[in-house]
Amino acid sequence: MDRPSQIIPCGDFLLRRLRGQRDFAQVFRLTEESLDHLRPWMPWVAPLSGKSTRDLLAKAETKWARGEVYTYGVVRDGTFIGMCQSYRGPVPGGWRMGYWLHPAAVGQGTATRATAGLVAEMFALPDVEYLEITHDLANTASAAVPRRLGFTEVRRERAAPPVVPFGSGVEVVWRLDRPTPPAHGAPAP
Repeated sequence: MDRPSQIIPCGDFLLRRLRGQRDFAQVFRLTEESLDHLRPWMPWVAPLSGKSTRDLLAKAETKWARGEVYTYGVVRDGTFIGMCQSYRGPVPGGWRMGYWLHPAAVGQGTATRATAGLVAEMFALPDVEYLEITHDLANTASAAVPRRLGFTEVRRERAAPPVVPFGSGVEVVWRLDRPTPPAHGAPAP
C-alpha cells in the first residue's frame, strides 16, 4: 500500500511523521502550551495528561501502519509548532484533514502552507479522490485555510457530539477534488 512521505518540506519548516513515544515530550509540551488556544475548538484536549498523550501517539503509530491516518508534527528549527493530519473519510477515496498550531505560530501562513504540503502529498497517492476539511461554523480562522487553498464549501451539517465549547454546533465541510491531469498534448495550466 502506498504511503505519504514521512517528511514533507514546506520552506522554512517541515511536516514530520510522528515517531511514537520518542515524540512524547515535544507533543505533550506543544499541546500543554496550546490548551487555552485549542480548548474552545477541540474537545479532545480537555482531559490532557501524560497518559492521553501517550495513547494519542500509540494510536498514531498503529493507524499510520494500517494506512488509516497520517499524523505529522509541524516542525521549525527542530521544534514542534503544530500538528496536522489526514485520515480516511466515511466514503472510499475521500480523506479528511485537520491542523492546529501553537498560538505563537498563528498568523504567519503556516497552517495554510502546512496544509498545502499535505494536500500535494495526499494527491500523490493513487486512492485519494478528494480531500475535505471540516470546522465549526464559528471558527472563522480555520475557514481561511481551505478558502485560500481553493477548497469549495460543499455542505453544513450538525456537529457530532461533543460540540466544542465555543462552537455553533454546525460543521462546515470544504472539499477539494483531485486535480485532473491535462489531456495528452494539451498544455499544463
